[in-house]
Amino acid sequence: MSTELGKAFAKAKARGEGALVAYAMAGDPDLPKSVDVFAAMVEGGADVLEIGVAFSDPIADGPVIQAASERALKAGATLRRVLDEVVPEVRRRCPETPLVIMTYVNVVMAMGEERYAKLARERGISGTILPDLPPEESAGIRAAFDKEGVDLVPLCAPTTPPARAEAIAKDARGFVYCVSVAGVTGMRAELPPDLSQRLDLVKRAASVPVVAGFGISNADTARPLVAHADGVVVGSALVKAAHSDGPAAAKQLCADIKRGLKR
Repeated sequence: MSTELGKAFAKAKARGEGALVAYAMAGDPDLPKSVDVFAAMVEGGADVLEIGVAFSDPIADGPVIQAASERALKAGATLRRVLDEVVPEVRRRCPETPLVIMTYVNVVMAMGEERYAKLARERGISGTILPDLPPEESAGIRAAFDKEGVDLVPLCAPTTPPARAEAIAKDARGFVYCVSVAGVTGMRAELPPDLSQRLDLVKRAASVPVVAGFGISNADTARPLVAHADGVVVGSALVKAAHSDGPAAAKQLCADIKRGLKR
């Protein structure tokens, strides 16, 4: 696990809190303004920033993030521009906060996994999430990332069999991203009743932190999870808040969710 990610989760734990991994789309509504959103989320208490890089076919994402992806693509938010223009500014304004890229494997492959890993680490990226990369096909990319010290963060889905989930957790880098619900990203009124059991299983097997994501949109949905996970990922609710009401709304939502993550 990267030093930055390890420190961020350890600091949250020492404060008696679950960690908040806050997602926004780089380039939404444009490249400079998206930097303001990331900075505002840190001001609101985000422990880790998940920087979305737009893709034309975001199969894991629901309508809110799909729309953000379309806006970002129209604004010219390519992977290279995100690494060159957005990430350095976020790093400058949020020097203590680990940054994780979330995108799709074709985006990285188009640049070249070794070139991407090198550029990402030079810009200060701690990890990368590729939701459409199966574990069985990840060895080459993970080796390239390991070489540069960029964590390839794995996902466990609700449909992942227990033995497979344990194997993924044992060999994970950065943290394990446990997908809370079947389907795409988006806000949910409630989470599955068996989620706590799945989190407990993964947490017993993992040597890195475990977070829950997909469907978590406020303090009420985050609060029950802190007994079973090291943190939560919030995306669609923050993207929606920032798009509707600007960075200040994303900051306030982060602050509200952090209050729900007190242990």
